[in-house]
Order: sequence, then C-alpha cells, then structure tokens
Amino acid sequence: MTLRKSAGLAALSSLFLPVMASAQEAALDSGDTAWMLTATALVLFMTIPGLALFYGGMVRAKNLLSVMMQCFAITGLISVLWALFGYSLAFDTTGMEAGVLNFSSFVGGLDKAFLSGLTTDSLVGTFPESVFITFQMTFAIITPALIAGAFAERMKFSSMLVFMTVWFLLVYAPIAHMVWSGDGALMWDWGVLDFAGGTVVHINAGIAGLVACLVLGKRKGYPGVAMTPHNLGYTLVGAAMLWVGWFGFNAGSAIAANGTAGMAMLVTQIATAAAALAWMAAEWLTHGKPSALGIASGVVAGLVAITPAAGTAGPMGALVIGLASGAICFYSATAVKRRFGYDDSLDAFGVHGVGGIVGAVLTGLFAAPALGGFGEVDSIATQLWVQIKGVLFTVIYTGVATFVILKVIERVMGLRVTEEEETIGLDLSLHNERSYNL
Repeated sequence: MTLRKSAGLAALSSLFLPVMASAQEAALDSGDTAWMLTATALVLFMTIPGLALFYGGMVRAKNLLSVMMQCFAITGLISVLWALFGYSLAFDTTGMEAGVLNFSSFVGGLDKAFLSGLTTDSLVGTFPESVFITFQMTFAIITPALIAGAFAERMKFSSMLVFMTVWFLLVYAPIAHMVWSGDGALMWDWGVLDFAGGTVVHINAGIAGLVACLVLGKRKGYPGVAMTPHNLGYTLVGAAMLWVGWFGFNAGSAIAANGTAGMAMLVTQIATAAAALAWMAAEWLTHGKPSALGIASGVVAGLVAITPAAGTAGPMGALVIGLASGAICFYSATAVKRRFGYDDSLDAFGVHGVGGIVGAVLTGLFAAPALGGFGEVDSIATQLWVQIKGVLFTVIYTGVATFVILKVIERVMGLRVTEEEETIGLDLSLHNERSYNL
C-alpha cells in the first residue's frame, strides 16, 4: 500500500496510545497542559449548554426540557461509564501489534477499567493522563447526545438511558479503539485518517440516529402536522456555542499548543464559514428565502465535515470541504428526507451522518500535498479507497449493532412513549415539568 501516516496522524499517535510515563521518561509541558485543559472544557461546552440549546430550540415547546434533560443525563451517564469501562475498552492496547489482526484489533481489554493505575504523575505525551482521559470523555459524551436528535419527542426516557449505555459500550468504544488506539487497531492499520472524530463521532452518531428513527417510527402526525421549531433563538445561540467549542474539538486534537493546532483552528473556521454560506445559498435558490435555521444547520455541517480533515487539510481544501458539505447536507436534510419519508427529527443523520461521510472521504483527497494538504499521502487514489473502506465498515457495524440493540430493548421494555404522552408532550408526561409557566 503506497500510504504513509500523515504528519497529523503521526502526532496523534502519542495521544491515542495512552502509555503511562514517569517523570524521567517524559516531561510535562505546562503550555500543552494548559491548552488541553482549555480544549477539554470547550468540548464539554459543546454538549452542555451548546447541543442542549441547539436541539432544544428546534423541538416544540412541550418537549424542550425533555431534550435538555437527555443531554444532561447522557453527560452524567457517559462520564461514569467512561471511568468504569469506556476508557479501557477504547484505549487499552494490551495484545495489539502492528499488522496483526486479533480480538484486540477491535476493542480494548479491561486492564484500565476503573482507571486502574492512574496517578497524578501519569503522562500521555507531555500532559497528564488524567487530562487525556477527560478530553476523550467529552468526545464520548457528545456522540450519543447527537443521536438523540434523530428520535426527539418520542422515546421513553428509561429506554433512552438503557440504549445509550449499551450502545456506548458495544459501538462507540470499539469504533474509537479501531480508529484511534494505534498500531494493531483495525482502521488505524488500514491507514484511515480521522483527526478528530469524523468517523468515530459523526458517522457513528448519524448512522445510529437514522436506524433509531426508522425503528421507532414517525412522530404522531408527521409529516402532515406542522412541527416547527419553537425558539430559533435558542438554536442560533446553541449553534454559536458549538462553533466556538469546536475549536477545542479540532485544534485540541493536535495534543499540543503547536502549529498543527493553529492550522486546525484556521481550517475549521474556513470550512464552517463556507458551509454556512453554501447551505444559505442552496436554500435561497431552492425556497426563495434564506432562513436562520438553515444557516445554523450549515454551520454544524461544516464543523462536522472538517473534523476528520482538520489535521491534514490546507486552507483551500477546507474551503472546498465546507462548500461541499453545506450544499450536500442541505439536500440530504430536505429533499432526501422528504423523498424517503423518514422522521429524523432534528437531522442528526442529514447533518452528522452525511456531513461525516462527506468529510471523511474528502479527507483522503485534501490530505495530499499536491492539493495543499499536510498529510504524507503517496497515492490519492489509495487514500481515498482507505477512507471509503473506513466509512463503509463504520456504517455497516454501527447500523447492524444499533438495530439489534434497539430491537432487544423494544422487546424487553418498549421504546416509545404512549400516544397520550406524546400528545401531552414529554416535558410534562415524563418529567412533570413545563418549559414555560405563563
């Protein structure tokens, strides 16, 4: 295979191989540590309050608190699961060897369960392992929270908690391991480029969301009954928070305060701006008027698409990625959804799934130095095939696993609220509260 690891991916290897180092083996760098602490806080900010507001504004008023409650509950649930088992399943490298395919190529072991062996002196590269654990925890938190947008306004809260627990352990952790845990991991050995989570986070969440909305079925009255967003101001504020927080997501994945982080920040801004304009233009041409919801969605589409390419794409590559993702995600979230009739409530698949696929594939193109990228790619065609192979594997694995998990939960405890509860609204029927007491 005429492929070498990109410079960005090579830099990531020290981050995604969490081998504890003593002070004698590696020195803590206060600048890198400060940046990673900041990046970690920014990524958490993306879920609470960013995603909570972004999703919350798009649902009907009677379901605002239920969506926000899901974001907060998922944050608590995944934080605990990450400390108990998730970190170990994702980043334990026991039994892994470059080029050797075995069980450890698909999922980590339990040597790091309950954060065994962690001390204040444990380092990953040049900063504390505790910071790395928390940084990766925030990625693990937002991924299942994104899925909730696909089935908003109709899933039982208890079933949602069970689903997220099982899905996190059986889908998220293994995919993160296969992509990021280093030599011997399946997609790492393939050479898949995913700088900050295009595959691990966005395709993963988007495909799971599509399967979930299909299994649960449409909301009562959809599409005949108008289900307009109740507060687009919340959505715009949430989108702005996601935009700012995403610099922690992408630039933080450089694992240091260095030139790679700076370039990741620049390309993130360029791609996001381009996607916002592309979505706005496509909507303007199609519907005659640009909308606030459209430009907010375009922002997120651009953020999603540049995520896998943030460490390897140059500025002009980022511009093309942004323009492509904005236009393609617009048609996916509108024309394609109408054509096939599925009820992806808040376009988790249309934006995150499709945007993640667009970004993952174009990463293989714009990582090439000949096209202004910074990846060490000898053959664009080979890298494109590697990226497509990674996308296909993730789509199939996540889709099948999510379907099985949901069907088992449906049989054991049910998935949907009753028609009466859905009519009343989940705020009142599930949480005994109202968003607005007028």
